[in-house]
Amino acid sequence: MPPESQDLAYLLSHAERRLVERLAAVLTEEGCSVEQWRVLSIAADGEGHPMTEIAEYALMPAPSLTKLVDRMVADNLVYRRPDPDDRRRVLLYLSDRGGILHGRTAHRVQAEQSRLLAAIDDHGELTRTLSLLAVALGGKPSTRAGRKAARASSA
Repeated sequence: MPPESQDLAYLLSHAERRLVERLAAVLTEEGCSVEQWRVLSIAADGEGHPMTEIAEYALMPAPSLTKLVDRMVADNLVYRRPDPDDRRRVLLYLSDRGGILHGRTAHRVQAEQSRLLAAIDDHGELTRTLSLLAVALGGKPSTRAGRKAARASSA
């Protein structure tokens, strides 16, 4: 067994890898990949999102995301519409079928995350801390709790 590391990058990478493995196992049972889940999750708000925003949220390069979204459109999980404010831009929306898949998987993902956080006796601190870390590293807060914590720390 390797020695316990205090290297933050290693600890975060290791935890992320294990978390994604658990997430993938849950999603595979529903016929969904982690990348598809991320696209469904951002589109679930019904607001319509440009591909650049989805690529950032899904942690995917634009060409890979385009291929994934093409498959998801073919599977009737999402659909594209021109942006009413800028016809050169395309917005992505969740289809009814995508909404059903998202609803089914969201419940299971939330239950798995709740089990994990309960196992470490976390009550929201981890999410807030990771969001603050992302902001400190020049990123954007990716959760409501993280955005709220970032605003509070800058006030």
